[in-house]
Amino acid sequence: MLENYFPVLVFAVVGLVFGCVPLLLGRILAPHNPDSEKISAYECGFEAFEDARMQFDVRYYLIAIIFILFDLEIAFLFPWATIFKEIAGTASVKMFGFVEMLVFLAVLVVGYIYAWAKGALDWE
Repeated sequence: MLENYFPVLVFAVVGLVFGCVPLLLGRILAPHNPDSEKISAYECGFEAFEDARMQFDVRYYLIAIIFILFDLEIAFLFPWATIFKEIAGTASVKMFGFVEMLVFLAVLVVGYIYAWAKGALDWE
């Protein structure tokens, strides 16, 4: 039984080796002589001129949430589409699955239209 997990163990060990060995080699072989310029904050080639803890506009988060919402829609849509023919043997059950996906898409389209009408997708 345990011999079935041996390839997984080999895969994990090889992954750790490929991930950790270059980091360790870089830490051991690379010169380490930091000065004040190397450890200073770097922002696009010049000194930072504002506080790093400034507040961001809420539109960044709103766009990110809308992106995640529609990305998850696709995550549900692709697996359903790949097995649509094998959902069930009868035509009525296939039609039920198709109608359920149409309802799912309709709810998301209504949400998209609502976000668009509220101006959540407008950037000024």
